[in-house]
Amino acid sequence: MRTEQLGRWSAGLLSVALAIFLGWLAVRPAPSLIEVSAAVSGSAVDDDPAFALDPVALDKVPFPLEHEIRRGDTLDGVLRRAGVPEAELRQASAAVSEVLDPRKLRARDSYYSMVHRDEGLVGIRLPRRGQGVVVADRNHGAWTSRYRPYRRSHIRRLVHGELRGALESSIRRAGGPANLAESMARVLQWDLDFNRDLRVGDRFEVVFDELLLDGQLQGVDQVHALRYRNRERWLEAYRFPDEEPAEGGSNRYYDGDGQPLQRQFLRSPLPYSRVTSRFSLSRFHPVLKRRMPHYGVDYGAPVGTPVRATANGTVVSAGTRGGGGRTVRLRHANGYLTAYLHLSGYAQGVRAGARVNQGQVIGYVGSSGLSTGPHLDYRVQSNGRWINPATLVSEPVPPLADALLPAFFERRDALRHELRGGSDRALRAGP
Repeated sequence: MRTEQLGRWSAGLLSVALAIFLGWLAVRPAPSLIEVSAAVSGSAVDDDPAFALDPVALDKVPFPLEHEIRRGDTLDGVLRRAGVPEAELRQASAAVSEVLDPRKLRARDSYYSMVHRDEGLVGIRLPRRGQGVVVADRNHGAWTSRYRPYRRSHIRRLVHGELRGALESSIRRAGGPANLAESMARVLQWDLDFNRDLRVGDRFEVVFDELLLDGQLQGVDQVHALRYRNRERWLEAYRFPDEEPAEGGSNRYYDGDGQPLQRQFLRSPLPYSRVTSRFSLSRFHPVLKRRMPHYGVDYGAPVGTPVRATANGTVVSAGTRGGGGRTVRLRHANGYLTAYLHLSGYAQGVRAGARVNQGQVIGYVGSSGLSTGPHLDYRVQSNGRWINPATLVSEPVPPLADALLPAFFERRDALRHELRGGSDRALRAGP
């Protein structure tokens, strides 16, 4: 008897499930509109009721269908794929262009068709990464648009921990976001090569802000103070405006004595990768199968990883150079030249005679020329002679003006107090 009841109950449940499925098929949007994406980012317009994906409300409000901007896309192409009818395309494009420069469309960014169960396409949302969202609405075939900037806010965070394995996992164990590792590498990029200098047992203490856009966490926005013990030395960094605020000064990082961290050269052209081969006067070449000098440091990284200029300079050349493949060479002050080999491509505007700034992306990691896999061969020349990039010592930028030192020391002490809140013992062991 119990088995019979269970069978009737299972059959009834199956019937209900089938009825729900058939009902969903009857009310879903026509496939000709667009293809539904599996995931929708709530951070795009998270306070827009159109992003409330409650199934009960689908007959009352429009719901978003996600697309991706493709390389070489025009605004018309983006709107057409969103489902804008051909008869309305010109008017919709004109409306969106009032608040969005079509040249600012970025490949791989998401955008959304807002589809109503009964009315079909009622609008489009074009999020601008980290800035805001273009809202284009359709009303009886007429299009209007507006731009809504994201509401920006910050959360102040303190993270302290010890390096046990990879830096990202060590930061996560300490309660911080993994991408804090990249921010730390940028702050200490003149003193610490995060590709080869880190050691198990190193300690770190960081005060930073996490950015929220419309209440959604986006990641690290700004590091305010950072202390890192590498082997037996402590590195300190404190963010401070380098000019009077009335003069529009920028923020730079200084050590505990008020000396600037920034120098003529970065320690590495890739902020976070791995060293696969070092400078050598007699290295076995993996392709030519013979010993010969290797005048650079090889950094292994995925194809397309951005490569940065290690110093301000002028492009000497950007083109294919024998076994080095696609190569960018830069001339710098004080008789220095740097070379970046085996690139997959060049950044926009990088050509002979162009000026570049320290940290500017000049190309992308590849495997062109005589190469067995994706990597960057980074080389440094001093007055015509190749030198080991790992031994390069460069001069710091001009120090803080004497008049700013009292304000700097006051800010430094306040930030040290914040750091002390998480690691009294480690601070007492430092400088």
